[in-house]
Amino acid sequence: MGRILKQIEIEGRPATALFDTGAYQSYVRRELLAGVPIRALPQPYHVGLGGRDVEVRESCVVIGSIEGLSFNAEFVPVDELGRADGHDLDAIIGVLVMEKWEIKLDPKSGALDLEGLRRREFTEF
Repeated sequence: MGRILKQIEIEGRPATALFDTGAYQSYVRRELLAGVPIRALPQPYHVGLGGRDVEVRESCVVIGSIEGLSFNAEFVPVDELGRADGHDLDAIIGVLVMEKWEIKLDPKSGALDLEGLRRREFTEF
């Protein structure tokens, strides 16, 4: 089973993203967020991220695109994310974003099923 890394855009900037079904939240390197409003959380919490403990104090809504298909989602800004499979990571896409946009992974082939982003019709109940 392989990791799925894809080139996406975050706020119009190219980014290398890891699609991680083991991550609940999504994370993005702070330097990609120029001009994006970042909000302080009322109560910080801790997560294990890349083998280290990170205190999450902020959140923001990001506009991105995958293969030219736009999406919006909540991300946690971080200073760095480390490396995966020889690539510096700019973002980690967690299950909340994948569920919201019905993004499905095929780890064996390394492909993304983006039918939810293409269709853009969802049932809210």
